[in-house]
Amino acid sequence: MDKTEKKISFGLAIIPFLVMIIAMTFVIIVFDGDPHIPILFGAITAGFIAWLCGYSWIELEKFIYQGITKVLPAVVILILVGLIISAWIGGGIVTTMIYYGLKIITPSFFLPAMLIISSVVTVMIGSSWSTIGTIGVAGMGIGISMGIPPAMIVGAIVSGAFFGDKMSPLSDTTVLASGIAGTTLSQHIKHMLYTTIPAYIIALIVYVIMGMKFAGNAVDTHVIDGVMISLQDNFVISPWLLLIPLAVILLVFKKVPALPALTVGIILGFLVDIFAQGGSVGEAVNALQGGYEIETQNETVNNLLNQGGLDSMMYTVSLAMVAMIFGGFMESTGMLSTIVEQILKVAKTARTLCATTVVTSFFMNVITAEQYISIIIPGRMYASSYMEKRLDPKNLSRALEDGGTVTSPLVPWSTDAIFVMSTLGISAWAYAPYAVLNYCVPVISIIFSLFGFSIVYKKKQANEKKNEDESMDVSL
Repeated sequence: MDKTEKKISFGLAIIPFLVMIIAMTFVIIVFDGDPHIPILFGAITAGFIAWLCGYSWIELEKFIYQGITKVLPAVVILILVGLIISAWIGGGIVTTMIYYGLKIITPSFFLPAMLIISSVVTVMIGSSWSTIGTIGVAGMGIGISMGIPPAMIVGAIVSGAFFGDKMSPLSDTTVLASGIAGTTLSQHIKHMLYTTIPAYIIALIVYVIMGMKFAGNAVDTHVIDGVMISLQDNFVISPWLLLIPLAVILLVFKKVPALPALTVGIILGFLVDIFAQGGSVGEAVNALQGGYEIETQNETVNNLLNQGGLDSMMYTVSLAMVAMIFGGFMESTGMLSTIVEQILKVAKTARTLCATTVVTSFFMNVITAEQYISIIIPGRMYASSYMEKRLDPKNLSRALEDGGTVTSPLVPWSTDAIFVMSTLGISAWAYAPYAVLNYCVPVISIIFSLFGFSIVYKKKQANEKKNEDESMDVSL
């Protein structure tokens, strides 16, 4: 029996998604658990339906391995990201950047400063949660002492943190999106500039205007001084150390493959830890595995610096592999294509396909409450459609992040929003209106897509395909 004879109907194909969504609702929202098991429930359901429709266990096992294989390049980079975070913390690179960043805070410039500092920190370390749990906590104390409404503070922090989460070459979501879509990390990041930079400028302008009314407020510098003194007491701080992350980012943008670029960053951070910070070789090696560890008198500094390492990436690695087991079943059995066929009845052109991808990624956040799933599942759903329309895969990777990465904290029941509330004490219902960048990015992305701006076709026959797409738009 060949694949065409085993075609699974839309009604059956949608069942694994429904099972996963229901399981996600209970496990994440009700039981405060993780998304791994709900995804496995969906995968088991998909496998069972495929078996009922005539697929053998040997075929299903092959589909599992095929799905996992597709995410392996991203897994390798994720491992290197864990190593580079611990190396840069041990080398004093992160602390140097935090130290000089905190110096620019003034009452009238507090909100835009939170946007800038949060975005820079996250670009450097690649983790929005780490930024929110450290810079965010410190920023809340500082901002409240200035009389700034907490929801505004959180909105600026979330905007900056998820800008960095989206644009950092060290971010797991950035790596996943480029890997799932099949484009290079540097091309993915460059293409996201079209939609992300306008949103960042809009957010910056809004925060500058909002901050003007706080210009006359008094400042309690106790929190800032405490962090800066603790950093000085435990690390050698020098602007020269910032050359290391700048070198890695420059390598990525110069089209050096991600693996050697990240490896250079790890080696430089490791050497600086030993020769500039005075760390031992043994401690530096152990930090690469289990993460950097330090105990200071300042709790905010402890929360910031105790992280990184290969072990810290295993959560994301396991989630990516579990998700691709589900994706392997759904894609190889034709269930994804059956679902996509229904969706593509609306998305008939390249422009509407890109816009539809953004919307789909957002709704994946809504129904699964998990940022990674909003990238992985739509990425596999639409990959073949982008190929058929001769769209460069960086269009897909950008749409996944425009609709998935930045919208996750806007969904009150998502893992990101729950983390923000548990860390900073403000719910998404309150801070979402002030998270300007997070809702500007998908809106700008949809508008640009519908007007055909920054949509890139594969070089071969690009002009012919573009003309064909424009003709279809006119006919519609």
